[in-house]
Amino acid sequence: MSNPLPSFKWLYPGMRVKRWIALAAIGIVIGLLGAGLLLKGRPVDALALPNAIIRWTAQRARVDVIHHPAAFWVGAALAALGLGLVFASVHRLASSISSALVPGGGRSRIADTVYRNRYLAQGPRVVAIGGGTGLSTMLRGLKQYTSNIVAVVTVTDDGGSSGKLQTQLNILPPGDIRNCLVALADAESTMLDLFQYRFHGPDVSEGLRDHAFGNLLIAAMSGISGGDFEEAVRRTSHVLNIRGRVLPSTLKRISLKAEMEDGSILQGETTIASSKKRIRKIWLDPPDASPLDEVLEAIALADVIVIGPGSVFTSVIPNLLVRGIPEALHKSRARKVYICNVMTQPGETDGFSASDHVKAISVHVQRPVFDYVMVNTGVPTLELLNKYRQSGAILVEPDTDRIRAMGYKPIRGSFISQTDVVRHDAARLAEAIMKLVPKGRRGPGILSF
Repeated sequence: MSNPLPSFKWLYPGMRVKRWIALAAIGIVIGLLGAGLLLKGRPVDALALPNAIIRWTAQRARVDVIHHPAAFWVGAALAALGLGLVFASVHRLASSISSALVPGGGRSRIADTVYRNRYLAQGPRVVAIGGGTGLSTMLRGLKQYTSNIVAVVTVTDDGGSSGKLQTQLNILPPGDIRNCLVALADAESTMLDLFQYRFHGPDVSEGLRDHAFGNLLIAAMSGISGGDFEEAVRRTSHVLNIRGRVLPSTLKRISLKAEMEDGSILQGETTIASSKKRIRKIWLDPPDASPLDEVLEAIALADVIVIGPGSVFTSVIPNLLVRGIPEALHKSRARKVYICNVMTQPGETDGFSASDHVKAISVHVQRPVFDYVMVNTGVPTLELLNKYRQSGAILVEPDTDRIRAMGYKPIRGSFISQTDVVRHDAARLAEAIMKLVPKGRRGPGILSF
């Protein structure tokens, strides 16, 4: 037996269904008024037929049905049965229509789609800037509150599958974009598993080895879009039915360069990240990369802008080096927050405290691009800390007093997930971010079902 509870999703605030139910009720009343005028005010006994049936039954059975002690309860039972039959018929009708529209699914999936398109469309406008696994993790939480999300993703990755495709097909690296698309997706779990599937094993040829299927699909989409990478991402977004948009920070092929503490110059994100030398400064090559117009428009219209989480030098700062983005962020009236990493990254942020992350960003931008800094104060288990310490990573010190002295407003809280890895918890991050949204723009909020 199917579960009738999904039917009530149609009555959630913002679904734009209750208004039509009310309009139908008003139409019934207006129709009855019209019928009264047509009958010139003559009374019509709506219960004439059922009363005649009751009298006929009483005469045949020679029982005073109307004044019988059980009449009230029998009447109540019949009324309830009638209403139940009406509800059941509407329920089955909806199921029949749903099964035709969505084979193998039904009303809950259709209601969920309307919920996303109507209810979440009233949510705040959020721009998330970054890359790597940190950004995609946060997006999974944000999409529960709003579908007005624009993820701006760095395109400097030159390692693994992304690096190979960039070299072989002359396209932008699709890896971080793929992760964000999957994070915002409403597709079936099988489709998501397919996008994240990576070819590996002794039987896989060199041409396919280590490639993620999603990366190959984005590359194929770029091919059938005439080399238009932005259009390829848009088409892939439709395949996954994502909540929001994913945009590369620039469409220009760029590489990352860094000056290390000893004065040496390294090129390439992978080379820089794997170096054990401390990074002094990074820049883009070529330095004249410009952002998409849609990115600047999203920043201008945003209610809240989130920078990070992610590798500060290789995922966060590269977006802020694209000409026009830091200026747009500075001008924006949105609430702007930087989410500091939970753990340091070996070879990139060794020994960094939270304030060191903020300083690293401020060195690369001329004017402040955020007002708040979200800092984790939660502490994972000693076992996990020891595990990370063996690889050279330690918990980022939440030195919020120094951050406050730099002119930023720190937001403290336990934002880590209690799993076998130390990373941000998507739900906790999203809840904290939503508190920054101006009250008039918070939308209907989150509903669990």
